[in-house]
Amino acid sequence: MKKLLTVLLGSVLVAACQTAPKVQEASADKPVVYFTRDISPEGLVKIYDKISQNIDGKVAIKFHTGEPHGPNILPVPMVKALWKHIPGSTLVETNVFYDSPRQTTQGHRETLKTNGWTFSRVDILDEDGAVMLPVKGGKHFKEMSMGSHVLNYDSLVVLTHFKGHTMGGYGGSMKNIAIGMADGKIGKKMIHQKGDSQWGYTGARFQENMVESAKATVDHFGKKIVYINVLRRMSVDCDCAGTSAAEPKAHDIGILASTNIVAVDQASLDKVYALPEAELHDLKERIESREGLRQISYMKELGMGTGEYTLVDMDK
Repeated sequence: MKKLLTVLLGSVLVAACQTAPKVQEASADKPVVYFTRDISPEGLVKIYDKISQNIDGKVAIKFHTGEPHGPNILPVPMVKALWKHIPGSTLVETNVFYDSPRQTTQGHRETLKTNGWTFSRVDILDEDGAVMLPVKGGKHFKEMSMGSHVLNYDSLVVLTHFKGHTMGGYGGSMKNIAIGMADGKIGKKMIHQKGDSQWGYTGARFQENMVESAKATVDHFGKKIVYINVLRRMSVDCDCAGTSAAEPKAHDIGILASTNIVAVDQASLDKVYALPEAELHDLKERIESREGLRQISYMKELGMGTGEYTLVDMDK
């Protein structure tokens, strides 16, 4: 009887180990992802300071300007606070590939005024053309066309509104620089257009195109690039949808930040997938129907990170 109980207890422990969620333990091998529930100017500045050690010189802050009157873009006071906090920083964007006022630099600047981005100069990176950056290890691209002004900066802060996305499934730090640093006329066309079809690349191939574009930017800045994902107003649609974006069903979660792009996007997905089913359903369907999780797996294949991380809750 004693032997039987020992066997049964052992079976229960094995089953528990197989089904229980893995607990992330602190490790020197795992990048740290910081987390705060404080979605405010103060919270954003505080979490940035945790990852800012290598950010210096001329600093570009890549953010989303959004379509006119977009309801989900990051609040102006938050972006302004971060910009003021980082010496030598400039807000940057690129023109878009789709039909929009932001397709031209002139129209983009009008949208900047409409959406309140008037407290500082915003550098439209492709205003004066494009430059090719190498894509190391890419299977689809050997180089990617970027807004030429990217060469004017020493460091890059990737400030991302994390949300769903019509083609990508979701938009995190990777998507922000993959599409957002590519110039509007050449780079974005390389990522999106297949033959004569403007939106020809979809599914896994589109995700891979984005990852290779992002890798060009990551490699260019090396250790002088950091990533911040703000998980608020998480519609299934991106900020490019403007006023037609679906109303978010998920509650605001917080801010995540890291020096590793795979870790910060993986941690953001983990937070989203932990939402109650009623809040998660639409986002999950959008992500998985577009094969959005290929973003993470392909970044791993290209050596951009492992997806493992140590989560540090700054509120505790």
